[in-house]
Amino acid sequence: MKAKVYFTKVITPESLIRLYKKVGIDLPKNVAVKVHSGEPGNQNYLKPDFFKPMVDYVSGTIVECNTAYPGGRETTKDHLKTLADHGWTKYFNVDLLDATGPDMVLDIKDGFRIKKDYVGKDLAKYSSLLVLSHFKGHPMGGFGGALKQLSIGCASTFGKKNIHGAGNTTGDYFATDQIAFLESMADAAEAVANYFKGKAVYINTMKNLSVDCDCCSVAEDPCMKDIGILASSDPIAVDQACVDLVYASKDPGRDHFVERIESRKGLHTLEASAKHGFGTREYDLINID
Repeated sequence: MKAKVYFTKVITPESLIRLYKKVGIDLPKNVAVKVHSGEPGNQNYLKPDFFKPMVDYVSGTIVECNTAYPGGRETTKDHLKTLADHGWTKYFNVDLLDATGPDMVLDIKDGFRIKKDYVGKDLAKYSSLLVLSHFKGHPMGGFGGALKQLSIGCASTFGKKNIHGAGNTTGDYFATDQIAFLESMADAAEAVANYFKGKAVYINTMKNLSVDCDCCSVAEDPCMKDIGILASSDPIAVDQACVDLVYASKDPGRDHFVERIESRKGLHTLEASAKHGFGTREYDLINID
């Protein structure tokens, strides 16, 4: 059965709430709201004031996890400073899920590459999940949206190493075979999606469309014009719809964005996730404008 993906070209804080209501899931309290806090120096991440009405509407708590590479979000101390510097703690209650251990471990049934997903332990405190993704390109995954937020985004530092290394957490885990890495992302995304099954909403904002992720301290400026906001209860469908809108675009920067996706074999994340069955690549795009 096709998933329903709701779409608007109007990129405003109010549009986030409109789309959330269209999805039709009243998230049980207490709501974890997963965002990307933005690497220091990055100019493209979506700022907290854009998300404030939506987060207030669900009375949510902003959640994030530490990274697995050097920068302003690698350690708990530095990440908390970044969250403050970027204004997240000014507007919201913020929970750095893996600020302290031990990690929460989620089993992955029939994982392609990994059998366990290591996420920030505080994820266990929440009854539901709202994923507010900035859809954009990515230097390793090709693109980043809901699936990346579920996998890399919710993983602890150790969990990120586990995903990047396809089970290998020592040595240069960033040098893993690309297909193995993408399938590990699909494995981890399945674990978190199933944990919150029926109690999650995914909203992707196609704004500041750079080929680089918000995790890059030095990122390319956007290469495409803003497209809109999409929402669904299906994380695979909402990412697939975003990718399809990029491919269908006549924007002069479209080819550069597509090259980033294809050179990293990014579509395989969608393929592998769909094989897991926690969502579908088939959808109806419902314009609410």
